[in-house]
Amino acid sequence: MSRIGKKPITFPKNVKISQKSGGIVKVEGPKGALSSKLPEGITMAIADGNLVIERKSDERLARSYHGLARTIIGNMVNGVSNGFEKRLEISGVGYRAEVSGNSMKLLLGFSSPVQYNIPKGIEVKVDKQINIFVSGIDKQLVGRVAAEIRALKKPEPYKGKGIKYVGEYIKRKAGKSASA
Repeated sequence: MSRIGKKPITFPKNVKISQKSGGIVKVEGPKGALSSKLPEGITMAIADGNLVIERKSDERLARSYHGLARTIIGNMVNGVSNGFEKRLEISGVGYRAEVSGNSMKLLLGFSSPVQYNIPKGIEVKVDKQINIFVSGIDKQLVGRVAAEIRALKKPEPYKGKGIKYVGEYIKRKAGKSASA
């Protein structure tokens, strides 16, 4: 039995979970609605305000999907009730960002500014031109957008210039030493 899969999912009163035909689970809450398809061999049951994910058989594939399905639905419940956020920071002289509408303009030391189109369902805020806040209800989409923004200019190991996650440690290298 999967340790993660057998844990029940508790959800607040303002979150509604329903299962449609074809194994599609829909989760609705105060921040929005998400839906996902359950893998083959996985079922769900709601009892006493808890959601329990069960598998139909002990086949290897069903066992591997058991914990995955529980985690995905748990993230959906958390997303529609609380939401997710990733924070990034820009370091470097002249490096900055600004949001206008559905796009973000980043000055990252290239010859021209970089335009990044913000996907639907994601909210991006910029504070003091160097702090970027990516938020939304879909955990996977928030993480992907934050990773794409970071990939535009990864922090380099000599001076640490670039875009990094808040709290991320950049291992520094020593520069060239001057010979006397």
